Amino acid sequence: MVRTMDQKLTRRVHQGHLRIFIADDHPVVLSGMKTLLQADPELEVVGEAADGPTALRRAIELQPDVAVFDLSMPGLYGMEVIQKYLAARPKARVVVVSVQEDGANLRRLLKLGVAGYILKRSATDELIRGIHAVAKGGVYLDPAIAGQALGRVVHAAPANLGETSQISHLSARELDVLRLASVGHSNKVISAKLQVGPKSVETYKARAMEKLGFTNRVELIRFALDMGWLENSGL
Repeated sequence: MVRTMDQKLTRRVHQGHLRIFIADDHPVVLSGMKTLLQADPELEVVGEAADGPTALRRAIELQPDVAVFDLSMPGLYGMEVIQKYLAARPKARVVVVSVQEDGANLRRLLKLGVAGYILKRSATDELIRGIHAVAKGGVYLDPAIAGQALGRVVHAAPANLGETSQISHLSARELDVLRLASVGHSNKVISAKLQVGPKSVETYKARAMEKLGFTNRVELIRFALDMGWLENSGL
């Protein structure tokens, strides 16, 4: 069933038709968000909610391609809504819109499986970009917070790195590429940092992801958090 859901989403991404659910406790914000999203011909807002319990119930019922949640909602805090929603739909794509720029909150959300985080103070097109990126299986962090959160890489390996059986079978180069990719660097940047070709970077990354059994960037981000690769990056 999970595979079928992913196949349907992939088909809708290619067809340019994504079903979106939105939740925010401010009516003006909710209305503005709906108008913004529906102006994009590839997006359809299939449902909305202004409180936590309704957001959770409706999102589970509607099974949107991407659910957009505010963190501050009455009745049930946004973090709890997201946790319960992802427990019911583990492969669901979730984007958070919030005024909060707290790294601890962002780290917790990424561990839960949230794939996008957009600040409300940012330009409206950031939300559009984030939804499209997440629908394609990517992770999208608002540039305003990604810069401070993921800007610096932990160059030294964690103390327990050599004792971690999960990565013991990765080559040193695969590990370097994976660590740099986990904090948001593009293949071009990684290529320059490691002085290897972009195609080699892609090969190392794909090989490492396959060895670890990862199929998307959300899994990589979770792993990077568990390994401590992001702890000193400001996240």
